[in-house]
Amino acid sequence: MKKVTMADVAKLANVSKSTVSQYLNKRYEYMSEETRKRIAQAIEELGYQPNVIARSLKQKTTATIGVIVFNMLHMLTTQVLHAIEEECQKRGFQVIVCNSGDDPEKEKKYVEMLLAKQVDGLIVFPTGKNDDVYRRLVAEQFPLVFVDRMVPGVEADSVLLDNLGAAEMAVDYFASYGYNRIAIVTPPLVPYNVPRMERFEGFRAAMEKRGFEVGDQNVIAAEPAALPGELKKRFMEPERPNALFAINDLTLMGILRFVKETGIRVPDEVAIINIDDVPFADIYTPALTTIAQPTFAMGKKAAERVFEQMDRKRVDQPKVFRFSPTLMERTSIRREKK
Repeated sequence: MKKVTMADVAKLANVSKSTVSQYLNKRYEYMSEETRKRIAQAIEELGYQPNVIARSLKQKTTATIGVIVFNMLHMLTTQVLHAIEEECQKRGFQVIVCNSGDDPEKEKKYVEMLLAKQVDGLIVFPTGKNDDVYRRLVAEQFPLVFVDRMVPGVEADSVLLDNLGAAEMAVDYFASYGYNRIAIVTPPLVPYNVPRMERFEGFRAAMEKRGFEVGDQNVIAAEPAALPGELKKRFMEPERPNALFAINDLTLMGILRFVKETGIRVPDEVAIINIDDVPFADIYTPALTTIAQPTFAMGKKAAERVFEQMDRKRVDQPKVFRFSPTLMERTSIRREKK
């Protein structure tokens, strides 16, 4: 079967090849609606498939954005990805998604692979390492945006939650209902993980501001799978926590497993707040009080900034965009004002 060409489409639509080319590249400024319809009908009738490689060489673009995430299991990741993909589709761009598993070596290899595929920009949920890789990209003015985390020493656009504000929101809400033995539940605290450290610092500052004691008894840090065991140890102590602040959805899962295994009653024996408004929050019993991140707005902003860099419209310095959290009040806290 003879391959359908652009010339065949132009002939059937009764337009020039250049007009078909403009249509394929979404340059409709001087094209009537009738002409667009004729070209679309001709493409469909002939089954024409543009030569993507040839177009990318000519235009010096592959119309692709590379996205590297650190954990596909995070609710934040999937929702932000959805918004990025929607924004890219509007502009005729495809998204290539890679999962680093929070492994700096995998992350570095994915960056190299995506650059070899000549993606037009990168949106990265970074591990917090590989600063040398990202500094080189910034020096070369390659479009780059970080999401949820920043990389110390790398000046690049970053889109993330107001983590200090989110932690303070949790402590203040607990305190307003008389809770004073509040513990933060977190994965291991490491200096290169910006949101983790910021949420811890926000928690500590809010506790001190309220005059609450802050020490080892207030910090339960372990990988999510080990959290139920760590919580069991802490709850055997005489001055056990009466409120738990989970810094993300994965630590929340560790708390809920602990609650199920021990039969501890929520909120009668312990209250819970977590960052990330998990989908089951309002159908769990009791319904979970959460702090929601504006994930879709964050994803949209990340995509917009990478396109601004690609278009070279941006003349300002790299910016950090902090998004405000929202408290979702439910029943995992006894709401009796003290």
